[in-house]
Amino acid sequence: MLFHHHLPRILILIAALTFIAATGSAEPQTGHTVAKKMDTLVSTEWLSKHLDDQGLVVLDCTVLIEPSEDGGFRPVNGRASFEGGHIPSAGFADLMGDLVDADSPLKYALPTPDQFCEAMGTLGVGDDSFVVLYDGNNSVWAARVWWMLRWVGFDRAAVLDGGLKAWTAEERPLSTEPTSRQGKKLTPGPRPELIADRDEVFAAIKDDAVSLIDTMPEPHYQGKMVLYDRPGHIPSAINISVMALLDESGRYRSHDELAALCTGDREGRVITYCGGGIAASSNAFIMTRLGFTDVAVYTASLQEWAADPDNPLVVGTP
Repeated sequence: MLFHHHLPRILILIAALTFIAATGSAEPQTGHTVAKKMDTLVSTEWLSKHLDDQGLVVLDCTVLIEPSEDGGFRPVNGRASFEGGHIPSAGFADLMGDLVDADSPLKYALPTPDQFCEAMGTLGVGDDSFVVLYDGNNSVWAARVWWMLRWVGFDRAAVLDGGLKAWTAEERPLSTEPTSRQGKKLTPGPRPELIADRDEVFAAIKDDAVSLIDTMPEPHYQGKMVLYDRPGHIPSAINISVMALLDESGRYRSHDELAALCTGDREGRVITYCGGGIAASSNAFIMTRLGFTDVAVYTASLQEWAADPDNPLVVGTP
């Protein structure tokens, strides 16, 4: 009889415990969870609506390109720009610091998967996070971090279409407040096939089953301008300039326009390259979105390839 008398209260307790097990807390939940089917490319409107979502980590990946004294260009760390104004709640993903192998002679060299995951964990990215990446320079740096996340087995990331330029053009808010997130655990699950090295690229020159994509500007591809040790492009490579992927606003072109630009066997092996593996990541990002299933980035790209005279380069249009 005592058990029967307390049965309603027991049922309420069981229900409460079930709720706590499902949510992980009996405390009221704030905000709402990011949609699990978040696209890999999100709009400024989408981000504005979801900025306060639980589990969402926004990262500014900006590296600035400025004229150098010798008439060329030089990369400048984007942290000062970030501190001067960034999307609210965003952290800074340092592609000239924590996210590269500082001991490599090559710029933007990949760290180990463990090192990369540790650095991302410090930024608050964990196995259960959702990540939106942006930059102030045509989304190429954001796409590089997106590709690196994919390389370590993380698939819950998106690029902000149009980046900081689109956000500010719409007069959306910026913050100068420093962002601090609790560290998280990001578990590496490497996919080495997403990165190509020099030997694979060399073999691909005479392999019709592999497509090489040069993402540099057409004049550079043809050898009419030189940014690295020697002019020209890798033999058999076709040119799809990274800038051709974007419209006048700096957003990616429509799906149909991009599909017409990026043709070929979507099941075949594709390797993209540029100067340092940055622009090439944007092409790889788009080709993956278009359904190409075996895309890799030659991250060392022409900074490695052109420095070695044993690696062939050709000028002109094939």
